[in-house]
Amino acid sequence: MGLFSGLTMAPTDPILGTSLAFQADTDPRKVNLGVGAYRTEDGKPYVLNVVLETEAEILKETGTTINKEYSTIDGPADLKTLTQKLAFGDDSEAVASGRIASVQGLSGTGSLRVCAEFTKTFLSPEADEIWISKPTWGNHIAIFQVAGLIVKEYPYYAAETRGFDFEGMLKALKEDAKPGSMVLLHACAHNPTGVDPTEEQWKAIAAVMQEKKLIPLIDSAYQGYASGSLDTDAFATRLFANMGFEMFMCQSFAKNLGLYGERIGMLHVVCNSADEAKVVLSQLKMVVRPMYSSPPIHGALLVKKILGDPAKLAAWKKELSGMADRILEVRSLLRTGLEAKGTPGTWNHITDQIGMFSFTGLTPMQCERLISEHHIYLLKSGRISLAGLNKANIPYMIDCVDEVVRACP
Repeated sequence: MGLFSGLTMAPTDPILGTSLAFQADTDPRKVNLGVGAYRTEDGKPYVLNVVLETEAEILKETGTTINKEYSTIDGPADLKTLTQKLAFGDDSEAVASGRIASVQGLSGTGSLRVCAEFTKTFLSPEADEIWISKPTWGNHIAIFQVAGLIVKEYPYYAAETRGFDFEGMLKALKEDAKPGSMVLLHACAHNPTGVDPTEEQWKAIAAVMQEKKLIPLIDSAYQGYASGSLDTDAFATRLFANMGFEMFMCQSFAKNLGLYGERIGMLHVVCNSADEAKVVLSQLKMVVRPMYSSPPIHGALLVKKILGDPAKLAAWKKELSGMADRILEVRSLLRTGLEAKGTPGTWNHITDQIGMFSFTGLTPMQCERLISEHHIYLLKSGRISLAGLNKANIPYMIDCVDEVVRACP
């Protein structure tokens, strides 16, 4: 028996598996709707112009004012302030009073992992129970379970309407969630459904959580990408902070700045006082140090320079709005095309939903047929990434969806 002979092959990640199958397909009509990354109208990966300009600036300064030394365990101090203001608002009392403990994380995933480890290590046993939406991003469950948290699900997606199960979520939080437990919330552009609460629904959710003494953990992966406005997409985050919650917030710059491979994100912890925030930060650093020691510097430099320069910030906002507008246009074209073709079913949910993803309502059998017969790659849940669609392939997508819905009713 060899050292590794007892191992079995791990299951393929469904999203990564979809991308591998797409890459292996030689059919010229193939379309990849599995990958959660922005694509241009030409179907290409996109590096934002403001990022390219900032990269050139960093290169020019490298070796003089910029070096390749280690970062601090928690990341640069100015990065913390800039990202706090982006998330909580320029006029945030929590930011101004120093009540937020922040550490730079390895994008959203790493920030969630640090949060989970901190929760398991330092908070009361009640917080070991975390409630997540059904469904949620596929990696959420694994992140929390690996840290030793107990994962529970609250209803979120209503399959019959392809919309938000508001009453089901409220009922679960009121009746089933124990005081002191944690609740994972998607700040905007819910992944994978694209279904978000309205502002009034957010207020009702926050009121129930305050009454039940539940701890918010807000996962913000799409600020500015959903509506095109950084402020609009921060509504939920700012609502909870302004209501006085002690809370966690994980922030990623993968989607909205296109910095997928830079792994740049933040974990923010809103505390009751500046003194408590200092204590929390000291313990967060104790979690980070044996996990990855210190965060990467390059993504931090990019975010610092873009958020810290008014001209660059304005340029980013303009590009971000353009990206969001393209996705909104794709939603409109897909819906109107299916309706004009008379495809069986209702398709208003495509434009009712928001962000990069849509839960199409297609059945597993219909999805299988799209893949095997039409070379359109998507998850078997019916989730598609709208970024993979453009004016050139939307007519083909409409024809193929129509065919599979009629063939597999």
